[in-house]
Amino acid sequence: MARLTVKVHPRARRSAIAGRFGDAWKLDLTAPPADGKANDECIRFFAALCGVARSQVRIVSGAAARLKLIEIEGVEQADLERKLTLF
Repeated sequence: MARLTVKVHPRARRSAIAGRFGDAWKLDLTAPPADGKANDECIRFFAALCGVARSQVRIVSGAAARLKLIEIEGVEQADLERKLTLF
């Protein structure tokens, strides 16, 4: 199981990793921060990035904040870090 901290930037032009932000990764999302749409887009983004089902990605903390802790089942931490450094 892999975990990472992301700082979400909603209403971006495209959904993508935008680099590091201190100890967290900056994540641009096209969705607005209303009605849980940004959280849904965050889950969809990491599921697609890691090649897992959306049910295997969850927001552990920060569902109502920009700083979120994401947990991804079925993915090793080293594999996730390797995928993130490609951005």
